[in-house]
Amino acid sequence: MTDFRALLTTLHVKRVEFIIVGGAAAVAHGSVRLTYDLDIVYRRTPENIARLVEALAPVHPYLRGVPPGLPFQWDAESLHRGLNFTLVTDIGDIDVLGEITGGGGYEDLLPHSIVLNLFETASPCLNLNKLIQVKRAAGRVKDFEAVAELEVIAEETGEDLE
Repeated sequence: MTDFRALLTTLHVKRVEFIIVGGAAAVAHGSVRLTYDLDIVYRRTPENIARLVEALAPVHPYLRGVPPGLPFQWDAESLHRGLNFTLVTDIGDIDVLGEITGGGGYEDLLPHSIVLNLFETASPCLNLNKLIQVKRAAGRVKDFEAVAELEVIAEETGEDLE
């Protein structure tokens, strides 16, 4: 079970620059769908990558869905060489994404983010309009189902969809 509060606190304490996307962002906007991991898009600067590595190192990140024992080093070099990582940690699953389909990277998404109070922490989250766009772009059945619910939420909250 993912401890969303603990993961967000871990990232905030180390001042990691990130934006919540995916199912967790949908829940933050009022979705009733279950999500099992925290999806974030992180700023890919050397300083932020170092903070991200430092933040997650104590909770032992490891690649999710790979055979146990596969060599994996959680360090800045790995993040520099890679882009998107689906991880399991001692406090739950987190997807650490350099970019997302239909949205791009941190710099692209920042103008489309808002700060929401999640677990008593100011957390940057993709706005509802952009979340709908990236879910649609992802093209998976579960994302299309989520889009339908998010559009209803947008209508109920008066969110202007482009």
